[in-house]
Amino acid sequence: MKLGKHIFGVGVMTGISRVFGFLRDLLIAHVFGAGRLSDVFLAAFKLPNLFRDLLGEGALSSIFIPMYTDRNKDENFAKNVFSWLMVVLLFITLLFEIFMPLVVWILAPGFADDPGKMQLTVVISRIMFWYVIFICASAFLSAILNAFSRFLLVAFMPVLLNIMLIGALLLAAWFAPETILYIMAFTVVLSGIVQFAILWSRIRRHHFGLRLVRPRWTPAIKSMFKRLGISIIGNGFYQITIIVGTLVASFQNGAVSWLYYSDRIIQLPFALIGLAVGTVLMSSISNALAEKNMRSVYIQQNSSMRQSMMLIMPCVVGLFVLAEPIIRYLFEYGAWTPESTHAVAMAIMIQVLVLPAMMISQIYSKTLYASQDVRTPVKTSIVSLAVAALIYVSAFHFIGYLAIPVGIVVSGYLKNWLLRRACRRRELIRTDVRTRRAILAFGALAVLMGAGLWFVPITSIWILFLAIGGFAIIYLPIAYQLDRKI
Repeated sequence: MKLGKHIFGVGVMTGISRVFGFLRDLLIAHVFGAGRLSDVFLAAFKLPNLFRDLLGEGALSSIFIPMYTDRNKDENFAKNVFSWLMVVLLFITLLFEIFMPLVVWILAPGFADDPGKMQLTVVISRIMFWYVIFICASAFLSAILNAFSRFLLVAFMPVLLNIMLIGALLLAAWFAPETILYIMAFTVVLSGIVQFAILWSRIRRHHFGLRLVRPRWTPAIKSMFKRLGISIIGNGFYQITIIVGTLVASFQNGAVSWLYYSDRIIQLPFALIGLAVGTVLMSSISNALAEKNMRSVYIQQNSSMRQSMMLIMPCVVGLFVLAEPIIRYLFEYGAWTPESTHAVAMAIMIQVLVLPAMMISQIYSKTLYASQDVRTPVKTSIVSLAVAALIYVSAFHFIGYLAIPVGIVVSGYLKNWLLRRACRRRELIRTDVRTRRAILAFGALAVLMGAGLWFVPITSIWILFLAIGGFAIIYLPIAYQLDRKI
């Protein structure tokens, strides 16, 4: 498998999805503003997104692909998993449809002060929740395609959702805002159906006999659901930690918004590079472990480390040096103040330091998942996130909202160390000398260029773009040659 080619392809698709997602958010703000209808849509959309994170995408792929590969991609196992998944999704959907008023009241109790707002949110949530069935089923089909190293179509699916929502928002000129809200709710469900249909068509084209069968409770199914439950606990703990961070930050005026925007900036390079690396490695390492080819596992790990660190190091240095001008020229308009720009930039300059640890942790955690070890990544996440929450609470009195990015950095490197230790104990990882030298070289080159970038006067958004472009044009060819010659 050509790792670099697949990582690049998935990264490009992820980048396109983020661009369309940004356009979607701009249109939502334009059509609904920041009021009643936007609150309704975002609250209703949060529910299916939560279940997509818990049951679909990464969690399902990380558990299903290694088991599927270990069974030589057995069609009967896939059919049985698919059938059980659809039964569980249908049960969850019907349960939430019945109890949606209670669910909405728990998630958005403030809506109760406006009975019309609460009722509308319940209706929109009931429509939109059917998306859960199709998007989680699509995540399962995506896992099968990824197991056969078919990555690009899968990576394109989030782009499709954003394109369809943008299309719905463009109808705003012809309909009342509340009507557009209903159109968007149905569009979300329709996008799930379309994604499922496209992925199903691709699987059938490859003559894969996937279909619904009578679910059978086998030891393999029991093991898979047990592992999925453990993974959901880990993801649930992550959501709790985010809530703790938000609650702590809420005691400082403006801090919740500052941290939201800083996190959005930090997550962009991680999504483009880290998630792409994790997606590709999940399949390739699972195949190598199924063949008991540890040499292939080590080669892929070291290659992924070099490639990902070659790309993430300039992002770390660039965001550290250019944090303030980036926020100033992207957001400092209207009600946005210079004080907010400085506050967000300070959070970025701290939190960006965690990116290398997040990148390497992706490689360690995907290796453990590929070896069918679900417990260790979840345990390390719980420990590291607990440490993060402790830092949030204890350090907030001294450094205010900056306790949140400090906690994220400390917990990120703790998680990285714990995952590495677990991999080394099981001889699942070997970092060669070439990889260590390359990472040091990339870091030194990025810091050297960042020192020069520090003295460039950024007086407009165009100079900012030129500085970023010039940094990349000089850095990438030199880093590529260093990787080849070290």
